[in-house]
Amino acid sequence: MDIGERAQDRILDNRPYFFLSYAHTPPWSAESGDPDHWVRVLYNDLCSHIMALTDLPAGSPAGFMDREMRSGEGWPEKLSENLASCRVFVPLYSPRYFSSEMCGREWYAFHERMLHAKTAGTATASAIVPALWTRVDMRELPDSVRHIHVEHSSSGGRYLTNGIYGLIKLSRLHDEYDETVFGLAERIVQAARESRLPPGRPRDYESTPSAFKPRGTGTRHIRLTVAAPTQDTVPEHRDAQPYGDDALDWNPYLTESTRALSTHAEDLIRSLDYRVTVVAFDDENPGEEPRAPGGPQPGILLVDQWALTDEERRHRLKMFDAFARPWVSAIVPRCRADLQNHGDEGRRLAQELERVMPAVLERARHNDNRTAVNGVPTLKSFNRVLPEVVAYTTRQFLKNAEVRLPPGPHIPRPSLADPYPSSDPDTGDDPGGEA
Repeated sequence: MDIGERAQDRILDNRPYFFLSYAHTPPWSAESGDPDHWVRVLYNDLCSHIMALTDLPAGSPAGFMDREMRSGEGWPEKLSENLASCRVFVPLYSPRYFSSEMCGREWYAFHERMLHAKTAGTATASAIVPALWTRVDMRELPDSVRHIHVEHSSSGGRYLTNGIYGLIKLSRLHDEYDETVFGLAERIVQAARESRLPPGRPRDYESTPSAFKPRGTGTRHIRLTVAAPTQDTVPEHRDAQPYGDDALDWNPYLTESTRALSTHAEDLIRSLDYRVTVVAFDDENPGEEPRAPGGPQPGILLVDQWALTDEERRHRLKMFDAFARPWVSAIVPRCRADLQNHGDEGRRLAQELERVMPAVLERARHNDNRTAVNGVPTLKSFNRVLPEVVAYTTRQFLKNAEVRLPPGPHIPRPSLADPYPSSDPDTGDDPGGEA
């Protein structure tokens, strides 16, 4: 590539370097002014540094934040466009951030874009660069964000204790603020250079799930089961490329993905703030409730119709369908580009799947999850379907599963003759006595 081509690439790559994701602070009174004024100051300082650290041409957007367009029409579309095009995502951590549904949607949309690029082999390094706006307890971060490393500023303890907000508000820490923000700008530029994250398609904001679980929600664990052949068990006339040594190696979307579907699905489910257990169907007993800490869990079965070519597996899938609880769902990937899926045998296997698993498939169609079981044609469709199935399966679990409370200590009921016993039945201490 010559100098002219590189210059042309810079002109065409007119994308913001970073998307600043932050929780809007509500005003505490009508006279309090703009509660997010200092976020705006940080944004401007970051933009100035990035223009100095890069060769962005004049007029190119160094960053994006939503302050100006929040009250205007079309802001969800503008938000989605910038999440799909920015090079780096910069979340400002604060207690309010992880309780914000909007921030959770922004995180999910960008993280999904990163996963898609990773699966397609077009990007490997993370393009998320978090910063501490205020002090947060790292032990209380959602599971969906714990894998993202938070770089410590050279200001050390002052940054961890006060966050950027504290550094910018306390005049005696102004030098530490300047040093911290310059270091953050350097990390943004480095992440953009290392990840080389390509642009994606804007995701509909209203249908984007949040990456942060609401407080007080129930189970956050999904059991993901994969029913697929291996290269050793697939029929001779079937193309063996989508398969590996294990069922978990199955990759039905070869033209779009370099990774196994189970790995991609696991990452997507984790980004919804769930914990995931991934198992191969051939290792399960379909007539028994899977043993899991804390009791039963919502389950999703990824099933390849070519798994039905094995008579024993076909029989076990029929048993699975017969014993499937309401909180067990299925997804049937059927790649549009795989011509064998649409030949005579592919169509016959699709019909056979309807006979083998009528209960699970019909339940999905009855509850508006038709796409999941009618044959998911592309990886992009799978990315859209999986969060919907996770949400539905979890709702069914909370609605139908038996609540199993741990047994408490046995406390004898007092007799009528002595309704107020003089001592605690467990400890023997006198509850009314002195210590």
